[in-house]
Formats: sequence, structure tokens, C-alpha cells
Amino acid sequence: MPINLTQIDRVETISKKDFYNNYVKKQKPVVIQRLTEDWPAYEKWKLSYIKNIAGDKTVPLYDDRPVSHKDGFNEAHAKMKMAEYIDLLETKPTNYRIFLYNLMKEVPSLKNDFKWPDIGLRLVKQLPMLFFGGENSKVFIHYDIDFSNILHFHFNGKKRCILFAPDQTPYLYKVPHALISREDIDFDNPDFDKWPALKYAQGLIADLEHGEMLYMPEGYWHYMKYVTPGFSMSLRAFPRRPANLIKAVYNIAIMRYFDNFMRRYKGQQWIDYKNKMAVINTHKNLNIPV
Repeated sequence: MPINLTQIDRVETISKKDFYNNYVKKQKPVVIQRLTEDWPAYEKWKLSYIKNIAGDKTVPLYDDRPVSHKDGFNEAHAKMKMAEYIDLLETKPTNYRIFLYNLMKEVPSLKNDFKWPDIGLRLVKQLPMLFFGGENSKVFIHYDIDFSNILHFHFNGKKRCILFAPDQTPYLYKVPHALISREDIDFDNPDFDKWPALKYAQGLIADLEHGEMLYMPEGYWHYMKYVTPGFSMSLRAFPRRPANLIKAVYNIAIMRYFDNFMRRYKGQQWIDYKNKMAVINTHKNLNIPV
């Protein structure tokens, strides 16, 4: 049985005023379908184009293995030339993904292919990060460390995005001292006998096609699945809510260093403890027998 999901609002175009009042101010997701149609990227950004201009770059790859105490924070699992990686994407399904990669630093000409949208958010004018994935590869559910408001653009195919508002956190088996849920939960087809709290979760879903943009408000949980091989780009704006800004500072300055220290000190015992507490805390808060 799938989780209870509602379709995210979709609009072809939207004014700056309406976007801010109806979505940013209300912290409500939306898909804008035609925001990129006047970008060079709309015509150019295919996997073949990336292979042609960046094929010689060595890129960091991540798979869906469980978190290990041996891995550092966001440490890559493998490396490969971009051309080899794109050949792999186009040949067969693979779990290898590129995550938070600053390709524009390596290939500055890519900066000419997109425009900073004037849409009601004060975007951080740093080089955007790119994300790549193969057919059926998944990005485990998480929320972003900096609580940014995110404009997430997808290119080359289809990507499924499942979101949960911050107020759904009590049902999502959040792992303490982390930004993730239990990694052994299948959010495509969850086992409600094993994870009963998920029956109460109310989520949102959208399938992004080439060139479409998803607005994800600050602190939203997101689970991504590449339905076909493709890649995405995120532009970010600082959190608007002071409480979220404080949480972001805590996550960046304290939480991640504490977690890394405990991984080194306790090893796998720390990971196992956190996974156990994710269940205990969730079920206790909802009065579900542990």
C-alpha cells in the first residue's frame, strides 16, 4: 500500500507576486512548467551535451548503501570519468548518482546556459550544484542541512519527487543527530506493519519532466527517484524563518561535527543506536507499542 500522497500544484507560468504570495509566503510547494523555456539550457541540457563538454572530468559517485561509520560526511563511494558515467546511465540502470556536484566550477561555460530567475526569492548567487541519476536510482529521504528554500530544475527525462512538510516529521522515523529517516524504509511501497507511523503521514508528489522546476520550501523532506536517466540543478535561498536559520546554523556548526566525532568514537555502534532510537522515539511519541 502506498503512502497517502497528494499531487503538488502545477502552473505553466506565474508572476513574481503570485509565486511569493501563494507559495513562498505560505511555504507551499509548486511545479512551474515553463520557467526555463527561454534558457539556452532548455534546448542544450541533455546527457549527450554534458558528455561532450565535461566528459574528461572525474566525478564523485554515491550509491544507496546504508550509512556506515567508516564514511565521512557526504563522502563519495566511487569516482569515474563523466563520459564513462553517462555511458553507464544510458546503457543500463545503476545505483550510482552524482550528488551536490559543482560542475560549473569545472566547466564555466555552463553558467551561460541558465538565468537566475527573478521570482520573489533572494537566491544565493553561488555556483549551482548538479545532481545526476540512472533509471530507478533513488535519493533516500532527507531534508537539507541549511533549511534553504530550493528551486529544483530537472533535465533529460523524468524524475519523481515525494515531499513531506516539516509538520510530518513525527511520522517519518527521523534518525537523531541526522537529516534522514531510516534508510531501510521503501517509500515507494512501505511496509506499514514494520513502520506503522507512516500510515499517518500526508505527503505530496510530482513527476518532473524536462525543463520543469519544483519549488521546495525550507525544511521539507524530499525523496527523489529518477524514472529515467537525467540530471537536476538546484538554486537556493536562505531560510526566511528565524527559527529555521537557527536550526541551519546548529546543523552546520555543531550537529554534523558531533555526528562525525561519534562515528569515529563509537563506530557502527553509534549508527545502530541512532537507527534504534528513530523507531523508539517515533513510536513513543505516537503511543505505538515498541
